[in-house]
Formats: sequence, structure tokens, C-alpha cells
Amino acid sequence: MVIFMAVSYKVMQEKPTIFFRISGMTVDMFADLLKRFIPLWKKAHKKKPSIGHGGRHYKLLAEDMLLMQLIYYRCYITQEFLGHLFGLDDSRVCRIFKKTTAILSKISDIKPTKKIPKKEAESLIIDATEQPTNRPQKNQAEYYSGKKKRHTLKTEIRTTLEGKIVAVSKTVPGAQHDFALHKETKEISKGTRVFVDSGYQGMQHIHRATELPYKKPKNRELKEDEKEYNTALSRIRVKVEHIIGDIKTFRITRDTYRNRTIPFHNKVMNIVAYLVNVKNGFCKI
Repeated sequence: MVIFMAVSYKVMQEKPTIFFRISGMTVDMFADLLKRFIPLWKKAHKKKPSIGHGGRHYKLLAEDMLLMQLIYYRCYITQEFLGHLFGLDDSRVCRIFKKTTAILSKISDIKPTKKIPKKEAESLIIDATEQPTNRPQKNQAEYYSGKKKRHTLKTEIRTTLEGKIVAVSKTVPGAQHDFALHKETKEISKGTRVFVDSGYQGMQHIHRATELPYKKPKNRELKEDEKEYNTALSRIRVKVEHIIGDIKTFRITRDTYRNRTIPFHNKVMNIVAYLVNVKNGFCKI
């Protein structure tokens, strides 16, 4: 006998611990996000009033579509599995995700073109993160990361000293160097003090206020003051490592990337970064 499993917001909101574990958000955070999501959904489908409320195209209520999207980000299970949980076929799940991703992108306040407020731009911690991806059929060398020894996608994350994500770069193939990706990303203000790791060697030549670790010279050890500087820098930079860890609690940004397009990955990274900022109390929905 086949047992049908059903998931819905109405049921799951009564189980706050499980709700957080499968969606990455508390029930209250989700409710606030839903208040912004529903008007944008209705506006996008104003000619189709039944959609999102039992209409034949989508079948689910708006809150269930949003929950399904967050479960996908958090757990990164297959769309077939999600369809089984919500009583849909995988093609309908895919159609829903195209719509909900576009709306969440509008809600997210982390945009490549957004100007960083002066107060937040005083000091930034910058780091690049890589995610495994399936071996591409074409241009495999562009995606092969010598550091990770596999095919990856790379994204640069910029945070304040407090840990607020202020910018996410475009997604690029993993073979691209961290500093090369940085030079293709939005320029930093001249007065901004920047904390980076050794992957950004050379950045000090184009941005004076760069804090870069000392590299061990050939045939000698680092001096004591250089070691102390590197340790102090690591203590500051650990904040961005923690934030990248928060991002990767959403398994769609950590597990082997199965989706086909880089633009979709970039949208997901921006949305997840926004959700992490909300979870960490840096912005209100």
C-alpha cells in the first residue's frame, strides 16, 4: 500500500522546531516573509485570481508554495520528492519555482547594483566560497578548481565586521582566481578598510586600505610580529567564515549543484544571503 505524505504550512506551523529545521526560518519569520510574498504574487497574477488559491495551474496556496521553495533551499531534495510531499508532479513544481524565485529575488535587498551605505562600507570582510557542481559537458577546464580538486562554482561574499552580508558577486566557474573574480565585482570605495585572505594577493596594489596576511618567505620563517598580525587578522576574518557557514546550512548552496544554469545559482545565493541576514537580525522582512 502506498502511503501519501502531505506537507502544508497549516500543519507545519504547529511544529516550530521541525518547521525551522526543514525551512531554515522560524514560524514568525516565515509569516513576515509571507506578508511581503502574497501581494507580489497577486500582482504578478492579477489576471489569474484563482492561481495560488486552488487554481488548476498551481494547486497550492501561496503559503504552501513559499514553504515548498524554502524546503528546497534548505534540504535540496529532488523536485520529484518535493512533488510527492506536496501532492504535485515535478513539472508543476518546476513551474512554481520559476515564479517564486522571481518574487523572492524582488524581496531580497542584496543586489549587485545596490549601493552600500557609508557606515557599513567603512570596513568589509571579503572571501570567496566554492560549491561542487556536476562535471559540465563543455569547457570542463573552466570549472575545475585546483584548490578543491573538482568542478565547482565560485561566489564572492562581502560582510561587515558585525557579520551582515552586504554584497554577493555573480557566480563564476571555479577555476577563476579569487582576486580575478573580485576585480569583476562592484568596486569598493577608496576609504573602505578591507580584510582578505591570501587568495587576494595583489589587491593591496589597487586598494591601499587592504589588510592581507603575511606570506611565508622562501627559506625563512615569519617574524614574531608578522605571526601576531596574521593571528589578529584571522580573528577578524573568522566572522565571514561563520557567515558562509550560515549560508551553507541551506544545502542548495553546499551540496553538489544539480541545476543547469549559473544565473539561477546566482539568484539563489542572493536570496539565501538575504534569509541569513534576516535570521541573524540584520534586516527586517
